[in-house]
Amino acid sequence: MKSEGLILRKYKSLYLFNKHRLMSKQNLSIYNSLSGQKEAFQPIYEGRIGMYVCGPTLYSEPHMGNMRTFINFDLIYRYLLVAGYKVKYVRNITDAGHITNSAGEAVDSIGKAARQEQMQSLEIVYKYNVIFQDLQRTYNMLPPSIEPTATGHIQEQIEIIEKIIENGFAYTVNGSVYFDVKAYSEKHQYGILSGRKIDELAEETRELNAQDEKRFFADFALWKKANPEDMQIWRSPWGDGNPGWHIECTAMSTKYLGNHFDIHGGGMDLKFPHHEDEIAQNCGSLGCSPAKYWMHANMLNVNGQKMSKSFGNYFLPMEIVNGSTDLFEKPFSPNVIRFAMMQAHYRSNMDMTNDALIATEKGYNRLIEAMKTLSSLKTSNESSQNIEEMVESFYAAMNDDFNAPILIANLFDAAKFINTVKDDNATISASDLELLTKAMNTFVFDVLGMKAEAESANDRLSPVMDLVLDLRQEARTNKDWTTSDKIRDGLAAAGITVKDSKEGTSWN
Repeated sequence: MKSEGLILRKYKSLYLFNKHRLMSKQNLSIYNSLSGQKEAFQPIYEGRIGMYVCGPTLYSEPHMGNMRTFINFDLIYRYLLVAGYKVKYVRNITDAGHITNSAGEAVDSIGKAARQEQMQSLEIVYKYNVIFQDLQRTYNMLPPSIEPTATGHIQEQIEIIEKIIENGFAYTVNGSVYFDVKAYSEKHQYGILSGRKIDELAEETRELNAQDEKRFFADFALWKKANPEDMQIWRSPWGDGNPGWHIECTAMSTKYLGNHFDIHGGGMDLKFPHHEDEIAQNCGSLGCSPAKYWMHANMLNVNGQKMSKSFGNYFLPMEIVNGSTDLFEKPFSPNVIRFAMMQAHYRSNMDMTNDALIATEKGYNRLIEAMKTLSSLKTSNESSQNIEEMVESFYAAMNDDFNAPILIANLFDAAKFINTVKDDNATISASDLELLTKAMNTFVFDVLGMKAEAESANDRLSPVMDLVLDLRQEARTNKDWTTSDKIRDGLAAAGITVKDSKEGTSWN
């Protein structure tokens, strides 16, 4: 895995090549979930961005819907680097077992998984973290700047809870600590991110474990008293217990990015209650909302339905790569899967189907072939196309709330232009060819995150085939038809077709 220093140096080089020509002409806008509209992006500190994204909970292997969120924020991270920002990207690892789920129930997911697999909780965490790190490499995701763990920051979580209590927005009951939503709502707006109203939440509330401990139905746990069966237990001023679901992100985001930072991201399913409660915790302890811009990636559907085991359309990220799922007729490379995800905007639902992946694979291959063609284009002193305008369209797409589908459409337009120049035996100026080549490589590989594939079998076979066809041509020249036919038939048996024409001999 590349170090952060190498990544930053690479992206700094890309930015310096383009900044004077392109970046100064356009402004980045981001859809802010907090305001419900696109806003011109203005970082808190010029040229620097702090970005926090909620990471995986390590009790199982991430499913493809989880990976879509992480891949989308990898796209965002990559473009911010190309745009010239110095980005501190923090994505947490949830390895503390006792959390509170969206229904308000105490759930020790890691402990439950450990019991099912007859392991210790630390074994479960390590097992699934290794899988997650492998998936990052498989899907060509850049490593975040910092990847802190919840268990490594228990003290910071306790300190945040102490501040919330001190400010009058939390209370203790029987060794547990709850956030006091009613007291908070007297000074702040609870529901500012999700738009939820407290009276509406009351209608959704049902009888839950420990509900009688709460002063108010909407209060949520900051710290839970330990149960005898808990596999992970920490000491605190309120007794032995476990942190709530939301407090870890407040503690880690503010530790590494400050009390107020630029971007907080995650899946749409985290908007309420997780992110809403993060805002409440931050305001309740530090007096301000944690992030200036809130970004949410939408859900993944499979064959027109939400991905679910009950619908029979559930699959894991490696199952589509190795072909072990029956949902798709063949395996697909991580590049094709990632490219398919880029064709849906991060804020839109994406429907993954077999037909869509087949079409994506064909389109991706056409784009890569067009890029290979660039090196064979003829140059002259003139160009018939405004290449700079074409390249600016790449930036314009990403500057419009990271609109990868429009970027891909513009890249296909560029591929069409490349193929037209080649087919018409036309020319392009050397400077335009250099600009287009660098821009195509920047946006396909460094922004969209396609992995440059190893030399193909055909590429390695080409020198061998040149030798074989030379020997065959020599046999034909000597009218040694037996040897000539033997070579042709042997190649055909190996799946290689030899074609003779007036232009020469070719193979595929």
